[in-house]
Amino acid sequence: MRHFEFTVDRPYAKSVNQTFADMRRLQVSAIVVALLFAAAAVGLILLAHPWSIILGVVVAIAALTSVWVAFWVPKKVGSIEELYAKSPLVPAVVSEVHPRAVTLLSLIDVAKPSAGRASYALVTRNVPIRSGQKQRVGDRVPSVALLNDRSTHSDAATWEMVSPMPIAWGTRDAAVRSRAEDAIDQAEWDFLQSRIAESEHIRTSPDQRVAVSEHDLPEGLR
Repeated sequence: MRHFEFTVDRPYAKSVNQTFADMRRLQVSAIVVALLFAAAAVGLILLAHPWSIILGVVVAIAALTSVWVAFWVPKKVGSIEELYAKSPLVPAVVSEVHPRAVTLLSLIDVAKPSAGRASYALVTRNVPIRSGQKQRVGDRVPSVALLNDRSTHSDAATWEMVSPMPIAWGTRDAAVRSRAEDAIDQAEWDFLQSRIAESEHIRTSPDQRVAVSEHDLPEGLR
């Protein structure tokens, strides 16, 4: 598994990193839901009927669960530095340009360490275009692969949740991004370029990823 070391610009990353923006949105949603549940619980308990008290307690538990989710999410995700340090370096290219976003196409080994062998897939992720940002189809976007499961009890051989996170979301330094690009084999970049036409098909698939046959992989990855 290939990793890439660099100093994360934390203030910059917090302002542009969409992974953490998604996390913050989830936290806010959980807190809003918790407040709504709490208000409903108070109203039901104040009715003072046996059924309303029981239902109010159930709703109050749901409110506490939502609060727990809001605090649990950052611990599960980890810090920005931890994510970049533990996640493998992968190639990604701009495969589609939309009015307000671009689609990234990445080649990622989605196999868990316990699987015993690699299992590569083409994975897409839509990311918003920042103000003044110019992106063209084919542009290289060195990234790290975020690998996770929806459930802590999953026994599948491959990760359920797979997504590229650009190195550019962690630093303003163009030299760092260039070094990350050079750390990825040219054969992998060429392979992604040859599969750009499949981007829409992959993007609209249920998991936004499609397995790659071992025979289709660059020789160094077989």
